[in-house]
Amino acid sequence: MASKTSTRASRPQAGYRCAECGWTTVKWVGRCGECQAWGTVEEVGAAVARTTAAVTVREPARLIAEVDATEAAFLPTGVGELDRVLGGGLVPGAVILLAGEPGVGKSTLLLDVAAKVASAGSPTAPSPVLYVTGEESAAQVKLRAERIGAVSPGLYLSAETDLGQALGQVEKLEPRLLVVDSVQTLSSAEVEGSAGGVSQVREVTASLIAAAKRRNMTTLLVGHVTKDGSIAGPRLLEHLVDVVCQFEGERHSRLRLIRAVKNRYGPTDEVGCFDLGEDGIASVTDPSGLFVSRTKEPVSGTCITVTLEGRRPLLAEVQSLLAESSNAQPRRATSGLDSSRVAMLLAVLQQRAGCVLHKDDSYVATVGGVKLSEPATDLAVALAVASAKTRQALPQRLIAFGEVGLAGEVRPVPGINRRIQEAHRLGFTHAVVPASPTGPGEIPAGFSVREVSHVAEALGLLIAEK
Repeated sequence: MASKTSTRASRPQAGYRCAECGWTTVKWVGRCGECQAWGTVEEVGAAVARTTAAVTVREPARLIAEVDATEAAFLPTGVGELDRVLGGGLVPGAVILLAGEPGVGKSTLLLDVAAKVASAGSPTAPSPVLYVTGEESAAQVKLRAERIGAVSPGLYLSAETDLGQALGQVEKLEPRLLVVDSVQTLSSAEVEGSAGGVSQVREVTASLIAAAKRRNMTTLLVGHVTKDGSIAGPRLLEHLVDVVCQFEGERHSRLRLIRAVKNRYGPTDEVGCFDLGEDGIASVTDPSGLFVSRTKEPVSGTCITVTLEGRRPLLAEVQSLLAESSNAQPRRATSGLDSSRVAMLLAVLQQRAGCVLHKDDSYVATVGGVKLSEPATDLAVALAVASAKTRQALPQRLIAFGEVGLAGEVRPVPGINRRIQEAHRLGFTHAVVPASPTGPGEIPAGFSVREVSHVAEALGLLIAEK
């Protein structure tokens, strides 16, 4: 009996590990004890020997001064807004993950990019591009390519869901660019589990990254998102790839935005704007006109503001409508703005600026379906509501921006001069901005800037101008 006990004690026990954070336990549990994620704890098997150093090194380490940086030069995609987000274009050997909700335009954009890169080659130096689709047939992709004008002689299609077959296509064609739509549809026969599972996504991503680095092949991966907007699959997926881009857009709006959440080769504060239509997706180099209504006569309850999306200043219009409420509890409705922040601004206007609003239904919205989450839009919202209350229209060529606090103070915001320059470029002549210790910077000729430190001061200034 003693010998059996000692044998059982010396046998290595199987363990379980969380695929998200690496937390380990001796028995399976449904929820990770560290990151509290559900369904991520998997069996890792018995303990194995540690990896030892290789006897021979395939490629010796080189001095950093001797490394040729031109091998990783940017390759323009032909889509200017995407190049802006990526930092200049595609880097050979880079793996880029593009995630977004269904129908936002991920496949359309990448098919257009694949066709443009394939057309960039010459007969003497071809640059084949492989588009692997696991969600559609090759005929369906061809129909969409014809509709958006993305048919190129150097573009190859492969409707495949097996990872081994997809890698075989890569070995055969040796493409310059590989597009996988989507990474959750591919599966490996060497790993248990269905396509899209944690183990499968991890194996597919690791294999594609290894092929991309070995062949110096740029790889674009399409990723699904969950209900809360995060990228589906293990968190390891975002750590492995070089660039993570988020595709955003309202279903009922044509505007699409791309943001770089992670970028090893460029900035992460750039935003790309696109217009999704029936003929495909096109870059929008000056999207400010999409968010501003054009009326011949000034209308009360409207105010133009300048918001920063990354490093790009965008003009947007805030509209407000007040109506006498027939209920004891007035209605507060918002669209494109944070409802709790708008409610706070209404309270500030009533308590700090003398605007009686507690008996009015208030409706505050943005133009063009744009979402404004930056606190710098507070002053424009306050002026729009005050304009609707007094039924006095603001000047058409006036902009306003600044953060409003609970005490009614107007706080400085980043990029004051950059916002002023953008407003001047688009033909605006007046601006109401927060008072800043450093000042508004260089003011363009013919442009008038008024600095305010309190929301009541801004309202009094406008009334005096009227």
